[in-house]
Amino acid sequence: MTNRPASWRMPTPKQMEKMAALVRKNVPRERGLAPDDDLPQEYWQALLDDPRADAKPASPSGGTLNLSQIPQHVLRVGCRRRARVVEIQKTDAARLYGPEARWKDVGQRLLDNTCTQRTGRHEEDGCWPAFE
Repeated sequence: MTNRPASWRMPTPKQMEKMAALVRKNVPRERGLAPDDDLPQEYWQALLDDPRADAKPASPSGGTLNLSQIPQHVLRVGCRRRARVVEIQKTDAARLYGPEARWKDVGQRLLDNTCTQRTGRHEEDGCWPAFE
C-alpha cells in the first residue's frame, strides 16, 4: 500500500483525454531548425544590428604577448592552484629568455621552476598560470 494523500486520485480516462487535447493544442505548428539547417536571415540581421558587432576586439591577453610588447616593467604570474605569485622584471626575463619569447611560455617556466610541491604524478604536479 502506498502513502498517498486521501485527495489524490488517478484521473479518469475522460480527464486524461481532456489533458491530452490541451497538450496537442499547445504544440507549435512549425518545425524547428535541424542542426544542419541554415539559420534564417532575420537571425543574421539581428547580429549585425547589435551595437556590439562594431566594437573593437578586446586587447590580447597578457599571456599571448611577446616580452617586447608588454608595457609593464614588472611581470607577475600567479598559480591558481596553489595561490602563489612569481614576479620578474621585464629586462631580466628578456635577458634570460629573449625579447621575442611569449610571456605565456616564460610565466609557465617560472612557475614550474619554482614549484616546491612535487609529487611525481602528472595529474597532481604543475601550476595553473594566471597572468596579471
